[in-house]
Amino acid sequence: MTTQLLPGCTGVLALADGTILQGIGVGATGTALGEVVFNTAMTGYQEILTDPSYMSQILAFTFPHVGNVGTNSDDIEQMGGGSDTSARGAIFRDVPTDAANWRADSTFDAWMKRRGVVGLAGVDTRALTKIIRDKGAPHAVIAHDPDGRFDLEALVAEAKAWTGLVGLDLAKPASTLQAFQWDEGLWEWPEGHPKTVGRKSVVVIDYGVKRNILRALASTGAKITVVPATTTAEEILARSPDGVVLSNGPGDPAATGEYAVPEIRKLVDSGKPIFGICLGHQMLALALGAQTIKMDQGHHGANHPVKDLTTGKVEIVSMNHGFAVDRDSLPDAVVETHVSLFDGTNCGIRLKDKPVFSVQHHPEASPGPTDSLYLFDRFAALMDA
Repeated sequence: MTTQLLPGCTGVLALADGTILQGIGVGATGTALGEVVFNTAMTGYQEILTDPSYMSQILAFTFPHVGNVGTNSDDIEQMGGGSDTSARGAIFRDVPTDAANWRADSTFDAWMKRRGVVGLAGVDTRALTKIIRDKGAPHAVIAHDPDGRFDLEALVAEAKAWTGLVGLDLAKPASTLQAFQWDEGLWEWPEGHPKTVGRKSVVVIDYGVKRNILRALASTGAKITVVPATTTAEEILARSPDGVVLSNGPGDPAATGEYAVPEIRKLVDSGKPIFGICLGHQMLALALGAQTIKMDQGHHGANHPVKDLTTGKVEIVSMNHGFAVDRDSLPDAVVETHVSLFDGTNCGIRLKDKPVFSVQHHPEASPGPTDSLYLFDRFAALMDA
């Protein structure tokens, strides 16, 4: 490969088609392989980079200035682990700035180093976004070497050889290994996250659940038990829950669905109220007889307009998904409840004859607007009924 590296280049992004983007390496040193997507959120970079739904992906921020609020221990979304179960790498227009916020306990760069997130700054992220928009999310390797030594041919070959997210079950490695209880609510000034007292028993199946989904659920009065992704319907029903939540998570829903969908069908047949979110939404749709498809760019950001067809209300929501439910495959027993006003893709369903519903977006809004928090109350009302 004949690419001439620029003076001072300490980071590169090597796409599978041979394109090389050069810049300044930040965060952890080394290399990371994944699918490159862009996120249009202006805030919440720590929550975004710790969302398990980004597992095996490299994230390009379209907002140019990142890092000014630093990082802290409260705004981590995943339950455990580092970049192995969340975003592998991050790309910025400008070098991340120093922290200037009263909640910060670390700079962004130092935090990325500790987590093992490989970063690349000084990149034309608008040009990269256009590549993704026109050609789909590319496979790539991001690399950071303070000495600026890169085997570009090997990096491109590694990106080209990767098979991608289709057919990949990532929920299992992202999930908890054993059941646990959760009693922490949404953040309140000035105490932080209060302890909650649950009155309705809810089992959350962890396919890569976010902490703020659990907090939003707990704040409605739910007594929460989180269980591994491979937990059977019989084991869940033995806990006599008042409701079940199918969580968000990474990977191909059809792959995870090989073991999860039969159990979800049993849970639907039980008559228990069920609330699916993101990956949980997609696998609920599969369990009800629909199909899922891989999107070219996916939806990643905190400014996505979605219409609630039940109320006619338009919400601005937080989204993070690369697969979608094929709305044309929805069976007669399923009603479409939400639709994206960006591209018309399906964003929500419910069953006509059972207390079962789901949405594609992240209603806890971390980060993002809180337009969709009512969905947790809707689920609580189903359990009360």
